[in-house]
Amino acid sequence: SMFLNTLTPKFYVALTGTSSLISGLILIFEWWYFRKYGTSFIEQVSVSHLRPLLGGVDNNSSNNSNSSNGDSDSNRQSVSECKVWRNPLNLFRGAEYNRYTWVTGREPLTYYDMNLSAQDHQTFFTCDSDHLRPADAIMQKAWRERNPQARISAAHEALEINECATAYILLAEEEATTIAEAEKLFKQALKAGDGCYRRSQQLQHHGSQYEAQHRRDTNVLVYIKRRLAMCARRLGRTREAVKMMRDLMKEFPLLSMFNIHENLLEALLELQAYADVQAVLAKYDDISLPKSATICYTAALLKARAVSDKFSPEAASRRGLSTAEMNAVEAIHRAVEFNPHVPKYLLEMKSLILPPEHILKRGDSEAIAYAFFHLAHWKRVEGALNLLHCTWEGTFHEVSVYPKKELPFFILFTAGLCSFTAMLALLTHQFPELMGVFAKAFLSTLFAPLNFVMEKVESILPSSLWHQLTRI
Repeated sequence: SMFLNTLTPKFYVALTGTSSLISGLILIFEWWYFRKYGTSFIEQVSVSHLRPLLGGVDNNSSNNSNSSNGDSDSNRQSVSECKVWRNPLNLFRGAEYNRYTWVTGREPLTYYDMNLSAQDHQTFFTCDSDHLRPADAIMQKAWRERNPQARISAAHEALEINECATAYILLAEEEATTIAEAEKLFKQALKAGDGCYRRSQQLQHHGSQYEAQHRRDTNVLVYIKRRLAMCARRLGRTREAVKMMRDLMKEFPLLSMFNIHENLLEALLELQAYADVQAVLAKYDDISLPKSATICYTAALLKARAVSDKFSPEAASRRGLSTAEMNAVEAIHRAVEFNPHVPKYLLEMKSLILPPEHILKRGDSEAIAYAFFHLAHWKRVEGALNLLHCTWEGTFHEVSVYPKKELPFFILFTAGLCSFTAMLALLTHQFPELMGVFAKAFLSTLFAPLNFVMEKVESILPSSLWHQLTRI
């Protein structure tokens, strides 16, 4: 009480002003960090460093252990949290993207996109034991190279040592100038990759090193077979492509993260096999699986197909919508709610460009990638684009931008703390006497339990012992 009585109003002004300044600096730093990295610095530090010290479980390690165990539920959960995805229908760099460069002299892909692809290649096509095999060691360095010619030269160097599946993949993706050349190289990659996969499959239970090799060989084999199916689709052998995709999905049912079903949906739409498309949607349009523009808009297309040929806005306004028309409109609204950027590309209100290798879910890049391959399927269904044009604008008053970031808790907390302490500093400066009384009353109430405990301790302990403790 003597200490509280000696405190002057200037002390309270200095205390609250300093608190407001410090919390304001923290707020500015948190806001800058969030705008640059998309996360809260305090949350990141607490999750990365404090949680393990307090006995928490690291998310990365848990995800890695779950994926190594092949747990499909945890795989789906980790995948669904990811916003940037590899485009399931991405073009071939050498045979397709480079054509744009030859004609215009400009690069069709951004550095950020190519950097993400390099990270994907290192994740899926390499493992820790690659240094034990010379060809794989060369390819491990090749995937990190920024210069395309250096990557191609490294792939040829690896093939001089032995038949390396990943080297054939790189040449098929980047050196082949036609789809037919790419398909030929992928077939050679399949022969080499299938042998590696069978050998590692027999040894996968002999240790973590062999298990990592088998996981890498599985990724390589799935990638090769998928690209071979895409080559067949590009070359007009659509039925063969559908068969290859179905076989691949049966052979590796847990690898839903590759989104092979989106390739299958596009090929089936090309064949106009709408019953098969509906069967695929029934399996993958599930609440437990991450949604995509392909799933949502393909479902809307099938619903629209049932009514679009006879749909008339004037007739619908006079008699009202039938049940089938209402279902189609609701499906379109559901699709637009997921990605509102797609209709402008399907209705050719915005110009299409080459799709990127990576897409942002619910973003403009996903809309470009979807419309690039599916616009022809919407045009083939009579009246589908007319129905889309009549109904999609009613979904939003203003087209939203996805994904929408929410402010982290600590930014809101520091903003509130800064505002509160600044208000206290202003009130203390304007009304020093009154705020001094409030501050003393608050601190007295705050320290009342401690004073009560101290009085009890003084009454219990002998005075001589308490005197010695205070001297210490």
